[in-house]
Formats: sequence, structure tokens, C-alpha cells
Amino acid sequence: MKTKGKKLFFVSVIIIVVILMISSPFLISYFYLPTQVRIFAGEEHLFNFEMPFEASFKSDVKKLHLEDVNHKPIQDEKVNLSKPFYMTINDEGNLDVKLSLGFIPLKTVAVEAVPYEKLIPCGEIVGIHVSTDGILVLGVGDFEVNGRNISPAKGIIEPGDVILSCNNEVLNEKEDLKVAIEQSKGKIINLEIKRNKEIKQVDLVPVYSPIDDSYKVGLWIRDSIQGIGTITYVTPESRNFGALGHGITDSETKKLMPIREGNVVNASITQIKKGTKGQPGEISGIIDYEKEVYGEVIENTSLGIFGTLNKKFSDSLTFSPMPIALQDKVHEGKASILADLTQDGPTLYEVEIQKVSKYSNAPSKGMVIKITDEKLLSLTSGIVQGMSGSPIIQDGQLVGAVTHVFIQDPTRGYGIFIENMINNDKR
Repeated sequence: MKTKGKKLFFVSVIIIVVILMISSPFLISYFYLPTQVRIFAGEEHLFNFEMPFEASFKSDVKKLHLEDVNHKPIQDEKVNLSKPFYMTINDEGNLDVKLSLGFIPLKTVAVEAVPYEKLIPCGEIVGIHVSTDGILVLGVGDFEVNGRNISPAKGIIEPGDVILSCNNEVLNEKEDLKVAIEQSKGKIINLEIKRNKEIKQVDLVPVYSPIDDSYKVGLWIRDSIQGIGTITYVTPESRNFGALGHGITDSETKKLMPIREGNVVNASITQIKKGTKGQPGEISGIIDYEKEVYGEVIENTSLGIFGTLNKKFSDSLTFSPMPIALQDKVHEGKASILADLTQDGPTLYEVEIQKVSKYSNAPSKGMVIKITDEKLLSLTSGIVQGMSGSPIIQDGQLVGAVTHVFIQDPTRGYGIFIENMINNDKR
């Protein structure tokens, strides 16, 4: 009984400590208050962090104006974060806002006042083909030599590694690596690899395989990937685009693919497989490299792919430039998504934004949306693979893009705020 009592005591202590840590203002400010906020210069923005403590905004910049929910000026620049408040910055620029609890500093929030922006919502389903920056390792295996299984790369190379060069020769295609291995004739080869963010030099000894009549090191590799996705937006003047709302990852390693180059090309939809509970649907199509190239892919990031479209494709877009809404303007309720599922041009379909997680630590999952349009449900049963990047429009503003489907409920999924997408576009 004494042992049980001690265990119960220690469990109780741990629970109390966890509760105190969770309720700590330092942890609350660290995990739940954003480190960066964007607002439109000269426009009033409503914030509602719902934090259970007071904080003070300390700034020497006079262009900052704070008001309570009744539009009464906050003279002492103290804000109760459990209540909504308004912020206005008249001029473009950056501002560091220091949050504190009494005399105790908590966090510095970088506020950026940006110019009002309009983007062209797209909704076009396209083919996407990218080549890796280096040779991506999918797996490490073995092969038979004289009755024994041999794996020269085991313990040296790992799945997810990117091979950049062999014996100081840059590798662009997997065939380049195969040639270098064959030419080694079993002598040591030096590989430069990138593992996460670290560059390493490793040595391998290729082994001759009598069965294949070639030298091998036992690697499964890839140098390109292709698929179907949706373009979210296009900038009116520069014709820059953002698409997908998430990055292109390798299906084997689940890691973001470093890209060397890529193209956006014509795609013809051949089939739409409807989603069911536990089994996501998908759009199947033919990617036509010969017919037409629409533009180039320049960046592959965790929040989307970015590049530039040609003038012919940009001029063919159906919709006019539309104002964007920053995340503090997005709200639960009716909205629409834009998608070209019948290839008769992008169509608006009704959805409901069921949840908004502003300044979330999961930037690609800022919204939960539900498909409510009967026509779309009859076509797809909800969100299917290939619809990633479909623009989300609310109150006449571009607010985000579809990113993920809920496996157990294909009518629902996540969306990314358009603000997070354009923030990640480093061009």
C-alpha cells in the first residue's frame, strides 16, 4: 500500500507541475502568441488572442494606434489580451512590439505594415514536374554476390540523403551517378551528401554484381518527381505564382524535395476517384510535356511551390485581381473554393470555414473547411488529391488555399492562410 501511495503522490506532483507549466505566462506567450504579425498600412485590424493576462505594448513609434473594442483610444498602451483590441499603423514599415506582464518581459512581436495587395485567384489544375537538386536517396538495400547479400552503402548513406557530387563531379541526374559507379571498377568513390542541413563527405566501395554485370552500391535513388496540383494565385504584374499550399515531398522519405528546376505544364484530367472514409480520393490525368509549358517552378517550400508563368497563360486567367485578407480578417462561416474539375474553366464551389486558428504553429493548417456544395460533392465526395492549392475566397477576398483532406471525413480538410503562402515566397 505504501508503494501505491508513493506512486500516486509522484503522479499527483507531476500533474500539478504540468498544469503550472501550461498555465505559465512565459509558455503561453511562447507557444500561443505569434512572433510576427502582418497588417495593411493605414487599415484598422482587430486582434483577439484570448490570453488570460495583461500585456503592455512598448513602442516609441507614434504611427501605432491602439483602441479597445469600443474604439476608445488606449492611452497607456496597456492591453488586456483576454479582450479584443484594434491596431492601426499608418505607414508602411516594421515595428517591434514588446509584450510584458507587469515588469516582467515576455516576448517581442515583430509587426510589419505592408501595402494593400491584390492577387489573381487561379484554380487551374496543372501538371507539375520538378528535378531534384542532387540525387535523392529513397532507400538502402542489398544485392547478391556469390551467394551472399552485400550492402556497400549500409551505415554510410541514409534514406533522405541528397547526393550532390561524386569525386568532385556535380551530379544532376541519377544516370550520372550510375556512370560514376560503373567507371570506378570497384575503387573507392567519394560522395558529397547533404543530410538535413549538413554537408558531409563519405566514401563508398562499389561491388561488382555478376548477376547484373555491373558495379553497384545498393541505393534506391530518384532525380525527379511529377504530379497534378492547383495554382492558387498569380501576381498581376510580375506573373509570379503560388501553388499547392504545401511542399512537394518524396512519397518514400516524406521529406521536402530540394529542387534544381521545374515546370508547370498542361494536364488533362482522365478520372476523378471519389474519396471515402479512410481512403482519400485523387485526380488522375495525363501530364503533357509536349503540348504546352505554362511556366517554371523556382522554389519548393513547406508552404507551397512558387515560380513564374508565361504571358499566354496569365492572359487566359478567368478572374480579375482580388484583394487578399490577412488572417485576422478570416472568420468562421460561408466561403467558396475555386477549382477546375471539369476542365470547362475554374468554378466557384460553396464551402464552410468551420474553424480558424489564427497565428497557429502549424501554418499550413490555419483553417478547417467543409465542402457543402452538392455539385462538388457529387464530383469528388469532398477534397481529393490534386485539389491542393485551390483558392479559398470569403467576403470577396482571397483568404487562403486548400491543403489537406481529413482521412476519416473527405468532406473536410485544412486550409492555409494566403498570408502564410505569400510570406513564404522569397522572390
